[in-house]
Amino acid sequence: MLRPSYSLPELPPPEVVETEAVLKALSHAHRYLAELKGRAGVIPNQGILIDTLLLQEAKASSEIENIVTTQDELFRLNAFPENPGSPAAKEVSRYRDALRRGYEDQIRFQGLLTNNMIIAMFRTLKGADGGFRETPGTALRKEGTGEVVYVPPQDANVVRDLMTSLEHFINKDDAKGNLDPLTCMAIIHHQFESIHPFPDGNGRLGRIINVLFLTGYGLLDVPILYLSRFITRNKSDYYRLLQDVRDTGQWEPWLLYMIRGVEETSRETLQLVKDISELMRSTKKWLRDEHPKIYSQDLLNNLFRHPYTRIEFVQEDLKVSRPTATRYLDELTESGMLDKRRSGRNNYYINRPLVALFLKQEATE
Repeated sequence: MLRPSYSLPELPPPEVVETEAVLKALSHAHRYLAELKGRAGVIPNQGILIDTLLLQEAKASSEIENIVTTQDELFRLNAFPENPGSPAAKEVSRYRDALRRGYEDQIRFQGLLTNNMIIAMFRTLKGADGGFRETPGTALRKEGTGEVVYVPPQDANVVRDLMTSLEHFINKDDAKGNLDPLTCMAIIHHQFESIHPFPDGNGRLGRIINVLFLTGYGLLDVPILYLSRFITRNKSDYYRLLQDVRDTGQWEPWLLYMIRGVEETSRETLQLVKDISELMRSTKKWLRDEHPKIYSQDLLNNLFRHPYTRIEFVQEDLKVSRPTATRYLDELTESGMLDKRRSGRNNYYINRPLVALFLKQEATE
């Protein structure tokens, strides 16, 4: 039987100190995170951000695990979930569903993030039953060489006990001491990845927990910060610093990495939200001026909540007949705002300016 290669600390770890460098990084991160929270609140329908940006986080997080798909595949699968998509697109879609499920449960349970909720997200992510690891033998290996770099706790009872302690730390303010919530987020992520409680999907679940911790703590109203973009760009540092804490007990570099990741992705997400808000404003004016007979706020919301929309989506959101929904979408296609495409027997309509925003941001990575 494998022996664990790291003694997981009590929470909070006694070695964690918010040094001058950490406090400075925290100040910058909180500034941009607060600005993002405020700017997101201006969007008239929060479902627009949840539906579009959750999918972006799912895409970025999955890429860390070498699960790669395209914006087109994801938006088409979102429009036609009944159609077979690529295995990678299906995996990313399940990540989005797991994050959404966790967020909806968090709202229902007044900000809590419990182990039962985490297990439910795991099942959604994997599309199967299951829970915490019961069988020993798990070891983390280096890509390419297969060298064992870390052995997490092996005993099922130890895994459950550690997750119970982590659950307490996540949800109880008195467990955190005087530590800043972003410092706590970095600790939680490291502890979760070191427990490695599930047979598979721990990296993606750990990154879901990051953003849900921020919403549960009130630092965001909706889980739109896709920190995974930062980790994707700095993947080697991510794995190196995770292991460095286990090997050396030095927390500061890991804390700085995660806190600076929050700052950087807050700024980037803030710009994207600003761009979406401005595009919605200009599109609203254009619809009112050029298509006053079909304009409504519900139509505008539909076109931004579904970058690839369908006649059925417009019918449902606007409570109109199928011929009316078809006429609206064809009119906007003739005006050049939408691209009309076909999938099997069904048409779908692409909001070209909105999709261009996501592709532009992706091109800057």
